[in-house]
Amino acid sequence: MLAPMASASADEPRGMLETIHHHKMLASTIPDNGDVNPYAVVVAPVTIGSIEQGDVLVDNFNNISNLQGTGTTIVNYRPSTKQTKLFAQVPQNLKDCPGGVGLTTAMTMLKSGWVIVGSTPSTDGTTRTKGDGCLLVFDATGKHVATWAGPTINGPWGNMVTVDHGDSATLFISMAGFNIPGPEVVDPVTHYPVTVREATVLRLEVTIPEGKPPVLQSQTVIGSGFAQRADKDNFLFGPTGLALGPDDTLYVTDGLDNEISAIADASTRTTSAKTGKTVTKDGLLGWPLAMVMTPAGHLLVANGKNGQAVEVDPVSGKQIYAHWLDPNQAQSPPGNGDLFGLALTPDNKGFYYVEDDVNALVVGTP
Repeated sequence: MLAPMASASADEPRGMLETIHHHKMLASTIPDNGDVNPYAVVVAPVTIGSIEQGDVLVDNFNNISNLQGTGTTIVNYRPSTKQTKLFAQVPQNLKDCPGGVGLTTAMTMLKSGWVIVGSTPSTDGTTRTKGDGCLLVFDATGKHVATWAGPTINGPWGNMVTVDHGDSATLFISMAGFNIPGPEVVDPVTHYPVTVREATVLRLEVTIPEGKPPVLQSQTVIGSGFAQRADKDNFLFGPTGLALGPDDTLYVTDGLDNEISAIADASTRTTSAKTGKTVTKDGLLGWPLAMVMTPAGHLLVANGKNGQAVEVDPVSGKQIYAHWLDPNQAQSPPGNGDLFGLALTPDNKGFYYVEDDVNALVVGTP
């Protein structure tokens, strides 16, 4: 199950992935309306409303027709009862969200109970009809209470990093929709859809008045120039994984450039670090997508090009090893396009992930 780097030595630091020996499929993520393609995975930090602490929220990017950018549902899996219920659903053509609704990996839940999720919508399942999208705010019962949109919000895409202070919060999110054409616009050299280097990382400062929805106070672009392009099979590629280190370094996965980069002073900087400093590139990475930081300070990354997760030491930049999460031979390479969201379990010993090929929530444990 493990794929160590050939250069790994006996004294290579141990990490979480080598302790994961069991993978259990927990539940289908398909709600009654037939939405498919699970993207975001978020573990509830508190018990409030219809949510119990430790519940796992998963949203869907596709509708029943499997058109990307059209999913409108969030489901809630409860580990204590092993039951899955619909948490929230919004209209496909929600008027306050430019272009409509297609829920992405950008989702978080605040300690005050509010759930915030990104929408990168389409009407035909491709970026040809992509709207700018928005961020949707739900209360703890799943009621849609607010919509955030504007010129800095275009294609909210990657998993959200949240620094939650209770009455205020800082959110980091990637935006991968700026000026991205349809998949038919092809680079004459590569014969792939053209790459546009306009994706950003946005920092949002939010206040949470008691008993009222969060209020967006400020927005700062702290990273820019990341690669993005349309894709017929994957809708689009853009910076997806975000993880914040204890030294206020924000790590970002860039799938197209197949690397992880670092943005220093993420919480305080007032200007863009551009694409930051490269931490690691290529090797075991294969279209790195969602990313979380382990308690030991390593990065766990889900590969989009195969069914592996990769563990990285961000200080040294060493890729420690890869571990098969989804070795489905029906794809080439195995597990290609199946992984997306990641979230640590509450005990920090395992992690939840989704398999898009079977529309299921899975947990990896020691």
